[in-house]
Amino acid sequence: MKLSRSWALSFALVAVGIVIGVGIASDLGWLPNGSAGPEQTPTPDPIVRPVATAPQPVMPGASAKNFVEIAKMVKPAVVNIAATRNGKPGDGPHGTPFDDPFFRRFFGDEFFKRETPPRDRKERGQGSGVIVDTNGIIITNNHVVSKADEIRVFLSDKREFKGKLIGTDAKTDIAVVKIEATGLPAVPFADSDQLEVGEFVLAVGSPFGLTQSVTMGIVSAVGRASMGIAEYEDFIQTDAAINPGNSGGALVNIRGELVGINTAIFSQSGGNMGIGFAVPSNLSRSIMDQLLKSGKVVRGWLGVAIQELTPELASQFGIGDTKGVLVSDVMEDSPAKKAGFERADVIVEYDGKPMDSPTHLRNAVAQTPIGRKVTVKLIRDKKPKTLDLTIVEQPKSMSLPGSDDGGESASPSGVLSDIDVRELNEDLAGRYGLKPSERGLVVTRVKPDTPAEQAGVREGDVILEVNRKAVNSIKSYERAAASLAKDQSVLVLLKRKGQTIYLTLKP
Repeated sequence: MKLSRSWALSFALVAVGIVIGVGIASDLGWLPNGSAGPEQTPTPDPIVRPVATAPQPVMPGASAKNFVEIAKMVKPAVVNIAATRNGKPGDGPHGTPFDDPFFRRFFGDEFFKRETPPRDRKERGQGSGVIVDTNGIIITNNHVVSKADEIRVFLSDKREFKGKLIGTDAKTDIAVVKIEATGLPAVPFADSDQLEVGEFVLAVGSPFGLTQSVTMGIVSAVGRASMGIAEYEDFIQTDAAINPGNSGGALVNIRGELVGINTAIFSQSGGNMGIGFAVPSNLSRSIMDQLLKSGKVVRGWLGVAIQELTPELASQFGIGDTKGVLVSDVMEDSPAKKAGFERADVIVEYDGKPMDSPTHLRNAVAQTPIGRKVTVKLIRDKKPKTLDLTIVEQPKSMSLPGSDDGGESASPSGVLSDIDVRELNEDLAGRYGLKPSERGLVVTRVKPDTPAEQAGVREGDVILEVNRKAVNSIKSYERAAASLAKDQSVLVLLKRKGQTIYLTLKP
C-alpha cells in the first residue's frame, strides 16, 4: 500500500513536470503553433495583467475602415511595369534598374548578382507606375524605364498594354509613360507642400513583383536632400515598407491623394529597413507637365554658386542666425551678375518665399518659369538689400570666372601656417587637374590634425580670398596673413572642382 502511494505521487510529479515543460517549451517557440494537446481552461496570469491606458489620439479620418477604402480606391490606378532592354555580350548584370549606380548603393550589389551568359540576351526589369490621367498617362521612375527597348504595362484588371515612353528626367528620376486606353482609374494629385511630418501615408506598388501590395506608415521627414539619388532632391521620407519593385509606385495620404512617387530605399540588406524616399507630387507633376508639353524639362537659372550658411560662417559675416543661403560666387553673364549680386551675399528670400538651405533655393529657382521676374531679398555687409531679376533657361554648361597665373610658395603664421600654398604653374596645374590660368593659390599640403584639416581644406584646393581679401599672388597672401592675430579665426574662400566655397578656420 505504501509502495502504491509512492508510485502515485511519483506519477503526479512527472505529470506536473510535463505540463510545466510543455508550457515553457511553447513560450520559447520550441513547439509549432497548433500542436496537439489536451484542451485546458485558461487561467489568469498571476503576474502579467492588462493595464488600463489612456485613449491614444487618432488622426481624423485615420481608421482601419478608412484605410481599407483608400486601398480600394488607389490600387486600381497603380500598375506593374515590365521593361526589357536588348543586352549585348559584356554588358553588366541584368535586372532593374539597368546598371544605375545609385540604385546599387541603396540595394547593395548582392541584389543585382546574376550569371552573365556570353551571348546576346534580354535584360528584364520591373517596377510600378501610377495612372494620373484617365486617358492613360502614367508617372513612374526614370530608372524603371530608361534605356528600355520595350515597355509593358499591366493593370489591376489583368489587362496588358504596350507602353510608350513620353519622356524622362534623370535629374529628378521621373518618367512619363502612356498607354492607349480611356476611362481608366486615376489617382488625384495632392499639394505635397502641405504635407507634414507625422501624417499617415500608404505605399502602393509591386515589391518583388507582388502586384497591388499596400503598406502603411507615416511621413518621417520632408525636404530630404544630398542623398546621392538624383541631382535635384527634395524627398519625402517614410517608414511605410518600400522594397525593390515599389519604384514608381504611389505614396498617398489618408484622402487617397498622390503625395509622392516612391523612388528609393536606404538598405544594407536589399529589403525594407523603414527608410524610404518618394519624389513629392508637386515636383513630379511639374516634370510630367513639361514632358507632356515638349518632351523635355526646362529649368530656371539664377547664376550663383551657393552653400549652406553654418554658424561659423554666419558669425564671420556678422549675421545673427543661419537662416539664409550663402553666395560663394557669381557667374559671368548670368541674371544674378546683371542684377548686381556679389560674392558673400546671403539670400534670405526668393520670390516671396524664405530660403533656409541651398537645396531649397536650387529647387525653387529650377521650377521658376523662364522669363519670370522675381524679387530676391538678401543681406550684404550686415545690411538688408533687395534685387530684381529675370529668370532665364539653365544653360547646358556653366562656368565660374577665372584668370591669372603664378609660381612661388608662402610661409604665413597663425592657422594659415597649417597650409602650404604655391602659385600655379604648368606642373602644379597638371598635377591637380587645374588650368594654368586659374587665379588664386593652390594648396599643396595640409598638416594632419590641424584646424585647417578639420575645417575641410584639402590638397588641390585653390585659395581665392583670405578674410574677404583677394589673394592672386604669394605677396598678397602673406599680406593678408600678416594682418591676422595668432588666435584669430580666418574666413577662406576656395575653389574645388570648379565650385567655390567658404570655410572658417578656427585656431
